[in-house]
Amino acid sequence: MAVETPICDFGWRAPDFTLPATDGKARSLADIRGPNGTLIMFICNHCPYVRGVIERIVRDGAALQELGIGVAAICANDAANYPEDSFGKMGQFAAANGFPFPYLHDESQAVARAYDAVCTPDFFGFDAGLGLQYRGRLDASRREAGPAGLERELYQAMKGVAETGRGPARQTPSMGCSIKWKPAG
Repeated sequence: MAVETPICDFGWRAPDFTLPATDGKARSLADIRGPNGTLIMFICNHCPYVRGVIERIVRDGAALQELGIGVAAICANDAANYPEDSFGKMGQFAAANGFPFPYLHDESQAVARAYDAVCTPDFFGFDAGLGLQYRGRLDASRREAGPAGLERELYQAMKGVAETGRGPARQTPSMGCSIKWKPAG
């Protein structure tokens, strides 16, 4: 079932975290934070919405890093019920897709809850002071990548944040698979 993210709550502060990365290191928000902004993405390995655009996510993540935007991806899915999203498989997915940014594991799901993450992919674009400026989509793709030449909405929004400190007033929500929450208990 596809779900959409809520509208951007401009200025909402990024919650701090420290999570293990697929490269064997732990990363905090301070480690990821860039001088011109920060992009935190909630993704997973198995979601067709993520898989359909992973090349674009990697492309735009690398391009944003060149603009001084810190970038990280987080997987918070319940790996017991979705073994393709296990920490070991995350490392394989990151390597196979050439991630130029850290891929972090939120096993407890506390970070996803603190961010109020809804789906994969879910993009949180922050200004240099860690105030939220973008909660939109990558581009107009859906389950499959849209045609080449689609407007790079996430990239353009974060480029604007890097240059002006502000995100666009109009943002289209991201759509994807729901976060796979662990059973309450």
